[in-house]
Amino acid sequence: MTAPRRLDLQRRSTLAGEAAASSAEVEDALATPAEQEVAAFFDVDNTLMQGASIFHLARGLYRRRFFTSREIASAAWKQAKFRVVGSEDPAHVAEAQASALAFIEGHTVLELEQLSEEIFDEAMATRIWPGTRALAQLHLDQGQRVWLVTAAPIEIAGIIARRLGLTGALGTVAEHVDGVYTGRLMGGMLHGPAKAEAVAALAEREGLDLARCSAYSDSANDLPMLTLVGHAYAINPDARLRSHARRQGWRIYDYRTGRKAARAGLVTGTVAGGVAGAVAAAIAVRGRASTRL
Repeated sequence: MTAPRRLDLQRRSTLAGEAAASSAEVEDALATPAEQEVAAFFDVDNTLMQGASIFHLARGLYRRRFFTSREIASAAWKQAKFRVVGSEDPAHVAEAQASALAFIEGHTVLELEQLSEEIFDEAMATRIWPGTRALAQLHLDQGQRVWLVTAAPIEIAGIIARRLGLTGALGTVAEHVDGVYTGRLMGGMLHGPAKAEAVAALAEREGLDLARCSAYSDSANDLPMLTLVGHAYAINPDARLRSHARRQGWRIYDYRTGRKAARAGLVTGTVAGGVAGAVAAAIAVRGRASTRL
């Protein structure tokens, strides 16, 4: 990758992280934790929840005719082509995101928020891993703040955090003006390095001591976030993360059976690379700021 391309991708990660941090809302704003400088950060898909939250959200939106089969097929094809080619050209990245975002333009924030509430109840609530939920509660009981950090849209991330009584959420943010989506992301997807950028920005805003904070994930893609904090944990880890965690002496939690673990890893990878990959960009909505990129 050339230096200009690398810098552009880094800039997108920074913008995505800053957008996520600035859009984060503290659910329990009146709380006075005993450890104000300590927080725990949890990935969502296959860490807190079985499978991909974006898949459940996309399926629920499709059933409610939020978008058509033709629209999602077109976006999925362009995303699949982009992934097969494997280009890291910023222009190609922008084109792939734009194609996936095109059909949310004109929908309202309120519309998607209301639908997301319904979809959480019908498709996601029963898929929360009890073990991970208990770990999050342990941090809360110790007076620490608990944040979700996910590539999923901030709407659904915020709903999950509220329903579980967590502090707040960081998720992918897209621009809206006067409550209507413009079809553009605020920087890019909150994925990989962008998650670390978001956590770092939130830590600065909230006065957190990252050396005392914890992070949990199932994916090696989240190593930038996991290595940013003083205490990292692997939950239902993929092979690469499991290997890294063992070398580093990180604690590993696995709530799956052997067959379920293998199947979940396959499904998660497929979803991330196919239709749900397109939808993830397409329904990543709600930039608090109404300014244009």
